[in-house]
Amino acid sequence: MAQAAGQSASTAAAKVLGTIQSLDGNNFIVKSDEGAEVHVAAQDATRFLQVNPGQTDLKQAVPIHLQDLQTADRVLVRGSTSPDKKMTAATVIVMKKIDVEAKQQRERQDWQKRGIGGLVSAVDPASGDIMITVTALGAKTDVVVLTTKETVIRRYAPNSVRFDDARQSTLAEIKPGDQLRARGTRSDDGKHFTAEEVVSGTFRNIAGTITAIDAPTSTITVADGISKNTVQVKVTSASQLRKLPAPMAQRIALRLKGGSSQDGAPSAGGTGAAPTNAMAASASRGAAQEGMPGRGAGADLQQMLNRLPALKLTDFQKGDALMIVSTEGAAEEPVTAITVLGGVEPILAATPKGSKDMVLSPWSLSAPEGGG
Repeated sequence: MAQAAGQSASTAAAKVLGTIQSLDGNNFIVKSDEGAEVHVAAQDATRFLQVNPGQTDLKQAVPIHLQDLQTADRVLVRGSTSPDKKMTAATVIVMKKIDVEAKQQRERQDWQKRGIGGLVSAVDPASGDIMITVTALGAKTDVVVLTTKETVIRRYAPNSVRFDDARQSTLAEIKPGDQLRARGTRSDDGKHFTAEEVVSGTFRNIAGTITAIDAPTSTITVADGISKNTVQVKVTSASQLRKLPAPMAQRIALRLKGGSSQDGAPSAGGTGAAPTNAMAASASRGAAQEGMPGRGAGADLQQMLNRLPALKLTDFQKGDALMIVSTEGAAEEPVTAITVLGGVEPILAATPKGSKDMVLSPWSLSAPEGGG
């Protein structure tokens, strides 16, 4: 939309990009992407133009009227600002809410169909290659993500769980330990992935038991077995709360310990070695038995979690074991939960040292699971 605005012949003293919060006659309030509320007044001479998501110029824009605007529409307003900070609109470029949602749904499906995610282990700026470790229900695979000059690279904001807040970035900002997800095409042997789009971020993984729940502030306190510290976690409306069914958690734990599945599959070594793809296959079969389609040895734990019923903070209690992925957070401030997974007691018992073999993915909210 901003690119489209650059093609407009009008020259404005002020502009705001955001979402319509309310409408009242010729006036409407826009919440800018920076978080400010801007009061906008339309005049008889104000031009209203509708563009489709992804459209980069105004050549195919369709003229509409003030009456066509609705709350939650995306708008770019160009005009002038008065001393009282109210804005008079000269041009209003509109993306209808329904069109944005349709685009997000298409992208959500494409991210799930052609997406890959994992932990960054190495970055080669010269070649544009990124090595990631993909964990599919405990089974680890190294994949080289290939980027080009055409690859779109984005990065999560430090304290945001929204994909929409991810900003344009560069390969230089990606570092080992980051979580990364890419959309594109995987090679036949599965070892290389040609990326059309990459999004990365620094996230935190927490695994431990709840020591306190503060419902009024939507905050839980967790004794983290990974960092060995007590962590305060803020749960928001955007946080994904799920709980593993006991049979699934037990199967995953069994494979993490190098045991055998219920169907008698051989162990991953019988000595506590890293689990093999047999574990992923076993857990995938278990998911299918519980009404969640499996995806074979390459099963994606996050996709399974997406099919589990959504929970509320009140569904958890003191003493419950959790695995959490959160924002990195600032010092002495609660981190913001992205995914909270309960029912993991068997898994934590199988990895008493806080093993990162079962790292959760942060890609569970507006996108890449939810589109751009």
